[in-house]
Amino acid sequence: MAEAALASSSSRLEPFVLLAKSAKGMACAKLIQDALSAPGVFVFSELLETPSVQELRGTANEPSLILLELFAYGSYQEYKERSANLPPLNEAQTKKLKHLSMVTMSGANRTLKYDALQHYLDIPNVRELEDLIIDAIYQDVIKGKLDQKRKALEVEYAMGRDLKPGESECILQTLSEWSKTSQRILDAIDAQTTKIVKDAQDYKKEKEDFEARLEVVKKDVKASGQSRGSMHESFDMRPEYGDFGDDSRRGQKRNAKGGPRFGDGRR
Repeated sequence: MAEAALASSSSRLEPFVLLAKSAKGMACAKLIQDALSAPGVFVFSELLETPSVQELRGTANEPSLILLELFAYGSYQEYKERSANLPPLNEAQTKKLKHLSMVTMSGANRTLKYDALQHYLDIPNVRELEDLIIDAIYQDVIKGKLDQKRKALEVEYAMGRDLKPGESECILQTLSEWSKTSQRILDAIDAQTTKIVKDAQDYKKEKEDFEARLEVVKKDVKASGQSRGSMHESFDMRPEYGDFGDDSRRGQKRNAKGGPRFGDGRR
């Protein structure tokens, strides 16, 4: 893991930091060279901040201080541009600075094309570039995959580097803006959540009120139906005046008293 590499680098730098407290001038410059060559040392801020190292500024040994700054937060491209005024790099230092340069490049783009890497790191062929990448992965400086078909390095993560002077303030400002934006988003989510809860409660109350009114209507309809049924039953109990059997008997009684008869041939 890159985090483990960073912690390991800090612990490996510690002896150089302790020695730098008493080293002066040329001895301090020599100590810087040793730290830059040391295996597994990829962070340098503690050494760079040591008073004896900062005292090299403005002296004949200042180039060693500038070289240390390039390893802390610079790149191999920057070294090439200023190499005439800086100490020469040995093989271990060259490989390390190129590793650190890949870390810087991955911060801007997680897909690093071979041709861009070759130009930036001054590597003449793909084979040498892939060996450098594999070594960086082996040392946990970066983690990624080589895509030989696309001729690119897909970086999954990279270790952190030292911050340039003033860069921490910029990062803090960015984090502060991010925090404010996040808070606004959270406030909007809280407001929306509160609205959703209230709408749900209002809907539940409206539903309960509707169901209560519906029950009242059902009871009224049921009571009305029962009342109409009782009225029909009362009406059916009265005599049926249209009964033909009764009319026949009444007609027979009128005939018996001498009333007119029809159909007997008399006028």
